[in-house]
Amino acid sequence: MALSFIGAAQAATGAPAPGGSFPPFDASTFAGQLFWLAVTFGATYWLMSKIAVPRVSEIIADRRARIAADLQQAANAQKSAEDAAKAFDAELNAAKVNAQAIAQSARDAANKQSEAKRHQVESDLSAKLQSAETAIAATKTKAMANVEGIARDAAAAIVERLSGSAPQSGLIDTALSALSKK
Repeated sequence: MALSFIGAAQAATGAPAPGGSFPPFDASTFAGQLFWLAVTFGATYWLMSKIAVPRVSEIIADRRARIAADLQQAANAQKSAEDAAKAFDAELNAAKVNAQAIAQSARDAANKQSEAKRHQVESDLSAKLQSAETAIAATKTKAMANVEGIARDAAAAIVERLSGSAPQSGLIDTALSALSKK
């Protein structure tokens, strides 16, 4: 049944009956086949050479130009970045030098201020020491002046208590003078 269906389909399409030759291999159709081969090849060649190849060439040329421009732009950007890095390094070094100079001047100013304050404190302490020594000397002189009077009164009281009568004032002064000279 399947064979009858195939045979009917070939009869309807005008295909050769089974057992006939395959049309592309039939020698009687070679001339037509070669003609259409030449026409198709020529048309395809003409379309490719006039439309497709120029378009592809143009696209390739545009891509090459774009790639070259991008590479040039990248090289320029890299050079710009390197220049910026060098400028940044130079500014950083200048800032470090400037910071060191500022720090040194601040240390010098602080040292001068500290030295001036130290001299001021030393002079204040020296003045206070001198004032204290003067006050001590005055107090000592005053105390020594009072010591003589106290010694006179104590000696008179001791003599009076031991002897029962008050001694003569000139006699106590003479004894105290003799003792202070020793």
